[in-house]
Amino acid sequence: MKVAVTGSSGLIGSRLVPALRADGHEVIRLVRRTPRTAEEHRWDPQHRRIDPALLADVDAVVNLAGTPIRPRPWTSGYKDRLRSSRLDATTTVSQALADAAVADPSRPRVLLSASGIGYYGDTGDRAVDEDDPPGTDFLARLCTEWEAATAPAAEAGVRVVQLRTGLVVGRGAPLMQILGLVFRAGLGGRMGSGRQYWPWISLDDEVAAIRFLLTADVSGPVNLTAPGPVTNAEFTRRLGRVVRRPTVLAVPRVALSLALGEFGRTGVLAGQRALPRKLSGAGYAWTHEDLDEAFRAALGRT
Repeated sequence: MKVAVTGSSGLIGSRLVPALRADGHEVIRLVRRTPRTAEEHRWDPQHRRIDPALLADVDAVVNLAGTPIRPRPWTSGYKDRLRSSRLDATTTVSQALADAAVADPSRPRVLLSASGIGYYGDTGDRAVDEDDPPGTDFLARLCTEWEAATAPAAEAGVRVVQLRTGLVVGRGAPLMQILGLVFRAGLGGRMGSGRQYWPWISLDDEVAAIRFLLTADVSGPVNLTAPGPVTNAEFTRRLGRVVRRPTVLAVPRVALSLALGEFGRTGVLAGQRALPRKLSGAGYAWTHEDLDEAFRAALGRT
């Protein structure tokens, strides 16, 4: 296949591009800066501009573009950047792919577009899958709009998959970098009550699942999470075991809320007991179903 990738310099994209090439696909990278290689092509998602010829003969687009969500207070300006970067990028590639599909309806096309497991809001201990409705907090509303921006492609007959990614456990993942530093200092522990579920996925499985979905007969939202979501208390306990550090110093809820504001409340203290029903049903086989194995792979531990 000929595959175009946006957000190719990020954590997932930088692992996905070489994996796609190893699978035998031709890959072009859409970048916002001046291209440096023949495989890079410039686009301007901020102004929703892209050369129509770029996607005229592609079979698939993997859209991973968007301002990273950082563990910091969410100002109104930062929230605007999170929203606009996702909606502008997704609308741009979706419309361009739709135009290509209308011009050449004989070529099957697919759009795999990023979203987040925060779509569901805080679900407590209730298990949710792709049929459950969205939540009402900022992340849930953001994911709802993000996914809706793929509508032009779907309406033009493109197979569209929204990738609702959980917490990525992998080498270089921001979550692992932050927690790794905290735990190695002996300061790790549950966050708040620790009862909130943290739906996780290994970086290996995130990349492999995207490759799988390029050709799988699946459309609509897909939870990219491991089959066994765990509570924050269990997550931190098992990470402490792998790095051989104590996990007795719990972080109080009020401290997280004061330090991180809305991010702390919706991104750390809230959780989703999300299950990958559609991915399992399509026959995907996980590399890391066990959280300890995912931690060891991420940290280079045997």
